[in-house]
Amino acid sequence: MQQRTIGRNGPQVSAIGLGCMGMSMNYGPAARRDEMIALIRTAAGQGVTFFDTAEIYGPFTNEELLGEALAPVRDQVVIATKFGFDIDPRTRERHGLNSRPEHIKRVVEQSLTRLGTDRIDLLYQHRVDPEVPIEDVAGAVRALIGEGKVTHFGLSEASAQTIRRAHAVQPVTALQSEYSLWARDPEAEVLPACTELGIGFVPWSPLGQGFLTGTIDATTSFGSADVRHRFPRFTEDARRANQPIVDLIAEVAADREATPAQIALAWLLARGPWIIPIPGTRKPHRLEENLGAAAIQLTPSEIRRLDEATATFDIRGARGTGQERYA
Repeated sequence: MQQRTIGRNGPQVSAIGLGCMGMSMNYGPAARRDEMIALIRTAAGQGVTFFDTAEIYGPFTNEELLGEALAPVRDQVVIATKFGFDIDPRTRERHGLNSRPEHIKRVVEQSLTRLGTDRIDLLYQHRVDPEVPIEDVAGAVRALIGEGKVTHFGLSEASAQTIRRAHAVQPVTALQSEYSLWARDPEAEVLPACTELGIGFVPWSPLGQGFLTGTIDATTSFGSADVRHRFPRFTEDARRANQPIVDLIAEVAADREATPAQIALAWLLARGPWIIPIPGTRKPHRLEENLGAAAIQLTPSEIRRLDEATATFDIRGARGTGQERYA
């Protein structure tokens, strides 16, 4: 597996990481624990060294899963987790955002326990909390870094202005936001700020919640446990309207004897050496497929074809859960 460095001063990791959220939530009932432990260990065995989780995934159970799976290779991998929500420890219900410094310190201790580790390699603020100045958040993480409990600081779905304010207090190693061929929002201001400041960029949902793989169309149905049933971009009308982007990716894939998922990931890798996508999966064959994208180097003409066409597509529906702007 090729290696990349997260930002200017971050750790070296595999060019493609593994997002673990879907193993525990959002895409149907949680998968079998033993199968997901085996999948995570398979990924590590194939050279993946960058694994992404969060306290809210489950909640809590995804951190426990990842900690157990990676225990045999803990010192050979980089684990990223996140804080930022107020979660009732008894009911596990989410009660809005919470990035107060005292809360951050408390939940980091809990994450360390669940992960079975003495440090968090990369700690993200999961979502910007409008009630807490970002300088206070950065200061709290800076203190945790000083204590050796955290190694690197990250933000997620933050605006360029917020990134700059945080970076002035504690250098930001990575920014994680949705980015793919059908979600190019970061290109306007966020990616330029990351490039200027030497911050790595970690695209979540690099395959468009599965839509860019070509396995979903207007006839696909989603169960109530699948969050896509309520996403604006996944209504039947939106999927039908957005089909041309899938068709384009499939055409490029056919020319390269690759899969649409591999082309979508290869396009992201071509955006810059500081970009490390974290596709998620529950299936071993999809893991192998995704990792194969690291070996695909798109030609300038292929990149231009994808760039120019997708820039003109009128994508139907707000991205993700409906978020339209960064905080």
